[in-house]
Amino acid sequence: MDKARQPGGDGSRGSTVARIETALRDDIAAGALAPGERLDEMRLTERFGVSRTPVREALSRLTAQGILVPGEKRGVRVAEYTREELAQIFEAMHEIEAACARVAAQRLSLLSRAEIEAAQRQCEAAAETGDLQLYLRANEAFHQAIYKATGNPYLAEIAAEFRHRTGPFRAKRFAGKADMIASARSHETLIAGIFSEDSKTASDGMRAHMTASFLQTLAAN
Repeated sequence: MDKARQPGGDGSRGSTVARIETALRDDIAAGALAPGERLDEMRLTERFGVSRTPVREALSRLTAQGILVPGEKRGVRVAEYTREELAQIFEAMHEIEAACARVAAQRLSLLSRAEIEAAQRQCEAAAETGDLQLYLRANEAFHQAIYKATGNPYLAEIAAEFRHRTGPFRAKRFAGKADMIASARSHETLIAGIFSEDSKTASDGMRAHMTASFLQTLAAN
């Protein structure tokens, strides 16, 4: 039997590390873990039912990506940014998101259209529940659907990285159910721009969407 397929082999451990890394990255992107929050290794081993080794590897990967930063006593915490740093990140994020919308409009397929529409329905349903974590995850999935529609995994990866970094900060802009509903409705103009298959309309729509998001995020932080 190939070692990578043996229980406890390198392949098994690698998949476990990737699972933990993805779960924590999603938690941070959805604002479930706040900026500056310390991650406790022992609690994570209990949560994922694993030893400390894969947990430490996952935390090390996220630290290398800048999503986590070293904390006290060899621990790690969710990255924090000053208002100036947050503004610089959003400036870059604006350009990447606009590029994704532009390329998605140019390459829009029936499947991509259906996936974006399905993601939007999830956003609307989540907003109606008033459940912040549910809405934030649905909102992430909506933007991921746009990234996927570009057909360019490298562009999608860069865009996703910015969303992961800014998730905890963007989460603070939602004070209640009304903010979630307004956010979901703002997607309609964005979708119309992409579905128009006009690259400039799609790009301009995303820029406007991101500008509004940035101003609300900055005000909340």
